[in-house]
Amino acid sequence: MRKSYIVDGMLSGTGIRDAIEGGYIEPQHLQVSTVLSKRIAQWLSKYEQAHFHQFEDGEQNTKLDCEGLEIAVALQSELLDATIEYFSAARLIKLPF
Repeated sequence: MRKSYIVDGMLSGTGIRDAIEGGYIEPQHLQVSTVLSKRIAQWLSKYEQAHFHQFEDGEQNTKLDCEGLEIAVALQSELLDATIEYFSAARLIKLPF
C-alpha cells in the first residue's frame, strides 16, 4: 500500500501527518534529510506564533502556506513512493501544489 502524508502546521504536531492511519510522524522516522527536518521545525515554530496570534496577519499566513507548500514539494522529492498533500492550518483547507 502506498504511503500518504499531509504536511500541516497544526499545534502540537510534527509537521507531517499520516493521511491513512492518522497521527503525526517525526521527520527523522521517515528518514528525510537533516536540512528538510530542520526546515520543518523552523516553519512549525513560525506557524505556532501565527496560531497564538489567532492568524490575524493574512500576509504572514500566506507566507507560511507558501513555505509549507515548498516543504511539501521537498518532501515529495525525498519520499518518491509516497503521496504528499498540504493542509493550511490558518485557512483550514487543503491546498494543491
